[in-house]
Amino acid sequence: MKSDLLDGVEHFFTTRESVIKSKEDDFQNLVEENKKMFCEVLSIAPENFINPSQTHSVNVEFSKVGKRDYPECDGLILTNKEQGIFLNFADCTPVIIFDEKQKIGAVSHAGWRGTAGKIAQITVQKMIDECSSNPENLKAAIGPAISFWCYNVGEDVLEKLLSTISDKVGAFEKRNGEFFVDLKEINRRQLEEIGVTKIDVCPYCTVCDNDLFFSYRKENATTNRHSAILKL
Repeated sequence: MKSDLLDGVEHFFTTRESVIKSKEDDFQNLVEENKKMFCEVLSIAPENFINPSQTHSVNVEFSKVGKRDYPECDGLILTNKEQGIFLNFADCTPVIIFDEKQKIGAVSHAGWRGTAGKIAQITVQKMIDECSSNPENLKAAIGPAISFWCYNVGEDVLEKLLSTISDKVGAFEKRNGEFFVDLKEINRRQLEEIGVTKIDVCPYCTVCDNDLFFSYRKENATTNRHSAILKL
C-alpha cells in the first residue's frame, strides 16, 4: 500500500500478506520471502534493509551506510540511496516524511508514548536543524493505525496526548464513561503546528480492518507487525 502524496519516493505500508516482522514460527518463511522481495523491488542488498530496535522512545537517528544497529530508536532519517529503512507497527501510528527538495526522508513510530513525546515533530525538527529542510517542502503520510472509534485510554494518557496540540476539538470524545482519542489526528495536528501542511492520512484502522493489518489490542498482544518502508 502506498500514498499518492509521496509520489517522489519509494515507500510502502505492508499488510498481513507482505509481513516482514514476526516472532511466530508459522510466519518465518513468509517473512523471509517478503524481505527478499522488498530488497529486490528496492534494489538494495539484504544487509542494507535497516530496522531499528523500537522501544516507544522519542529517539531519532540518521541511518548510516555500514551501520545496522540502532538501539532504543523510534525514528530514522534516511539521506542515502544505498539503504532502505523500515519500522514496525501493530496499532501505533506510522509516519513517513519526505523532503521533495532535499530528497531525504524519515519514518517515525508514534504510539501513545511517541505521540505524547511529539516524535513526528522531533523528526521534522531534526531534518530542519541538520539537513536544512523547509517544512513547506515536506510531505507526510500517516499510515494505518488504531482508529478514533477503537482507541480508548485512561484520563492520564488523554491529558498527556492533548497537551501536545493547541486545538483539541475533535481529537477526543467521551463515550459511555470512557475516553477515546484519535492518534492519527493528533499526529496530523502536530505536523501542521511545525509547518508541514501536505499530509495524507490513511483511513484504515488496524482493529476494524484486522483482516488487512495486525492489531496488538485485538489479537491479544500478537508479535506480528505491519511495517512502514522507505527508500530514496
